[in-house]
Order: sequence, then C-alpha cells, then structure tokens
Amino acid sequence: MEKKRKLKPTQFVVQFFGVLILIFIAFQALLFSSSIRRPSGDGATAILHSLQHHQSAVAENQTATSLQSTRPVSISPETDAILFPDFEVLVLLRVNDGHPSPSDRPLCLFQEGYTSPANFSGELPSSGRVAFRCVVPNPLRGLPRILAPRVVFSDVVRYPAKELARWTFLAYESLSTRDDVIVFVKGVNRRSNRAAEDLRCVFHVPGAAPLRTRVTKSSQEVFRCAHPGAAKLGPLLDSSSRLGQGIGISLEVRGKKKAIPSVAEYRPAEKQSPDEEKSTVCACTMVLNVAKFLREWVIYHARIGVERFVLYDNGSEDGLSAVVDELNHGGYNVSAVLWPWPKTQEAGFSHCAAASKDTCRWMMFLDVDEFVFSPAWSEAAGGRLESVLPPPESRLGQLSMDCLEFGPSNRTAHPEEGVTQGYTCRRRPPERHKSVVRLEAVDPSLRNVIHHFALREGFVGAKPPTESRVVVNHYKYQAWPEFKAKFRRRASAFVADWTQEASAGSKDRTPGLGFSAVEPPDWSGRFCEVLDHRLRDLVRRWFCSPEEECRLPWETDLREG
Repeated sequence: MEKKRKLKPTQFVVQFFGVLILIFIAFQALLFSSSIRRPSGDGATAILHSLQHHQSAVAENQTATSLQSTRPVSISPETDAILFPDFEVLVLLRVNDGHPSPSDRPLCLFQEGYTSPANFSGELPSSGRVAFRCVVPNPLRGLPRILAPRVVFSDVVRYPAKELARWTFLAYESLSTRDDVIVFVKGVNRRSNRAAEDLRCVFHVPGAAPLRTRVTKSSQEVFRCAHPGAAKLGPLLDSSSRLGQGIGISLEVRGKKKAIPSVAEYRPAEKQSPDEEKSTVCACTMVLNVAKFLREWVIYHARIGVERFVLYDNGSEDGLSAVVDELNHGGYNVSAVLWPWPKTQEAGFSHCAAASKDTCRWMMFLDVDEFVFSPAWSEAAGGRLESVLPPPESRLGQLSMDCLEFGPSNRTAHPEEGVTQGYTCRRRPPERHKSVVRLEAVDPSLRNVIHHFALREGFVGAKPPTESRVVVNHYKYQAWPEFKAKFRRRASAFVADWTQEASAGSKDRTPGLGFSAVEPPDWSGRFCEVLDHRLRDLVRRWFCSPEEECRLPWETDLREG
C-alpha cells in the first residue's frame, strides 16, 4: 500500500495562502453583486445618497434646457412611460404647478432600486404633460417585464407599479381640429392600411363610461374620427376634473377585447382667432441635435420669403430652445413642438400639416441641411419663393424640387461660416425631390412619403416652371464628425437605420459606406463630381457688404445690439 505523502512546509504555505486568496476573491464578488442591487436601508434616502454623482451630472446637463420656473413643483401620481428602441424610456408626468427646475436633479427610479439620470425633454403639445428621457439600467434589460420608472425629485418615492408601455403598439398623440380629432397610433397599419370601418375611437377616464366614435380615415399612423357630442362628453369632463388627469383617447379594433394601449389625451379644439392672417409660406422640419445649423437655415429661408418656421423636436439635447429664443429675439417667427416619438417623421409632418392649416397657405417640408435655391435669383430681383407659387385660383397643390447632393468638399470639421459656404462640391445627377405643399390641397388622410403629400381630388402636383429652375441644395454628406451623428437613428418610419443591414442598394443608403459608423479613408473627397459655388456666392452678395470683411449673420449672436 502506497504511503501518504507529507507536504513540505513550503508547499503547505503556498496552498494555505492560495485558499485565502480564493476566499478573498469570492468575498469581493459578493460585495460587488450586492452593491449593484437594490440599496438597503431607508428607501429613497439610501438610493439618493448613494447616487449623488448621478444627480450632479443631471444638473449639469439640464442647465442648457428651458427649465425656467423656480416655483414649487407638484407632481401628479399619474405617470406613463414608453420603452423606445435601444432601451430608451420616455416618462410622461403631469406637473400641476410650473416646470421642474435644474435644482430638482431628477432621477428615473426603476424596480429593484436601480436608477439612471432623467433628462428633461419638454412639454407634449396635446396633453401638456412634461416628458423626461432616461435609459434602462443594464442589469434590468434581460428581465421579461420591465416596470415603468418613477421620476424622483425628492426623498419621497413611490416604487413603480405598472409595466412599461411598448412603443411598437401604442396610441401616442392626438390633435383636435374644428371638424374632427386625429389620433396617432403605432402598430395598427403595418404593411397595409386597416379599413376605417374596423376601428373606433375610444375616449376614457377612470370611473366613467367610455365613449366611442367612428373612424373616418385610416392611413399610416394617422386615424381621424368624430368628436364626441358635448352632452355625452360631460361625465368624462367631470371625472377628468375630479381626478386631475386628462381624457384618454385610443383605438379599438373590431374583434379585439381591449383598446390599444395609449398615452394620448383628448382636448376639444381651440377656437382660431378670426383676425389672424395666414402666412403665405411656412417651413416645417423635424430636428434632432441640429441647433448649431439652425440659425443659417432660418435666416437664409426668411430672406427668400418664409414667414414662419415650425420645428418638430425629436428629442434634442443640444440647447435647441436657447437658439429658438435667440432667433425669435432677432425678429424671426420660430416655434418648437416636442415630438419625442422615434422614427415618426411622416406622422410628425401629418401633424404639422393639420395643425398649421389655419395659419399657413403653403408649407415647405425640408430638412435643416437643405436649402431652396434658384440660379435665376439675381441680386437685383432679390429672390423670393412667392415668385414660383401659382395664383390662388390654380389647381396646383404641390411643387416638387430636385435635390442636388453635396459632399464633404475636403472638409474634416463643420465649417463655422455655414454649410452654404463650406460645402461646394456635389454629385452630378439630382437625387430625390422635396416639396412645397398648399395645405388646403392636402388629402384628409394626411398620407405622405419622403416629404410629399397625397392631394385631394382635383389638385395636382408639378415641378416649378423651367425658367425658375428652383432646386434644393442638400448638404447631405458633410464632414465625417457631423455625418457620423446620423447613425443614431433615421427619422423616417419607412427608411432603414444606418446600422440596420437592410436595403443595401437603396438610394437612402450612402454609396460605399456599409452599416457601421467607421470613417472611410477617402471620405472627405467623396461625392465630388461638380464644383458648385452658386449659392455660396449669392449668399455673400445678399448678406455681406463689399467694403467690409464678410461676417454672416448666423456667425453672431442675434441678441447683440
């Protein structure tokens, strides 16, 4: 029988310390795992005291937003939250007295005590509720049910109770007109439009019997239905007032037991002032973190006759409101509408067309990197959009303009003097079209694709007269740091995101780029087939004095002087 080996003293010491090291590593792992779970102790106090660095970061982020009220803030218990792609969460609150201020330092409080900074987005147009954005903490992302977070402003915390609303199937916004109410719903019309006869609008408040009205139009994410009668609406108004919350609105689909989940609210149409004169030309665009481009776009288009600018803010975090305030101070008519819903450009433009019908005759649907231009605009004539619009008696309802796509023009950074000055080399053939639309000619369905609307029967679309030669300079392929920012998300519901491996041959893709935000070695010289200085030179003639060094108006603070 083999004898049992005795350990030498050195071997015993090595094994003993090895065991100690393993015990120490296991103990540290236990401490780490407990530190990322729900904090122990006194509820909110423990949470907030352990995350002061998060709150400081939130306060710094929010100094650039339009949180101006310093009055006490009263938060209604009514909270809705929607889970967007990439684990972004939009939280909707009803604030009874003023807006939160930066000193409130809000956090999103999730289940199990996890938190993330809550960034203020603005106020929704239909309900007046304020919106905050936050992200789902990593440890919760694999759970089968993620509950709606609460926005925490103080040591008083209520833990979340209901599940997050899913963005893929949701009534998210509404707009009341004189004749009907428009509801915007995600997930009903997918590949084709569901028949309006199969749908009903539902108006509801807890504690009152819901009201239903028929749907008259169903197209894309837009559904039009009749207002409920004033007499029938009374009980809902009473319940709404008693509970301190709005009247919810959603859709019911024939054969389904429940209405579609909704965060949308119904408000009766406001009376339009009969004395308000319509603007001849307005411009509508959807924006996301384009504040530094906005001055040039507004000032230039105001110069050619645009009287009002409507910005649908898709979740900007770059001080957009400060630039809007500056432009209004400078005498321009610019308004921003919070539109936080991802990939809903078409729905946003439908909302804009319906909401602006009483204030604008013609609406130009452009992006902020697109500039309307005609080589025929001489220095003497000045150049005005009205010169290409048809007379009121015409049945022309939409003008389509060719787009000229400009490349980086050997730029490696954003040109401080503006895109019209910095990008001067483009592709030869025109690509796509953008439009100016007569709002009274837009079809009631509000259907639109790539900045073009379906028109009412009897109206037609056309290009401007040949002698006008109006085009759109599209500064699409800019210096790489600017173009890379587009990889976050595409605005259109019908266009694949840049990182999505789909539609490789589509004109909506960038030729030769692929699906990742990696700069090609020759990017700055791409898309350069024709040198085109025409708009650059015209802008200098319009805005600069030949006797002085040229400093364009968007290079200065409009509040100076």
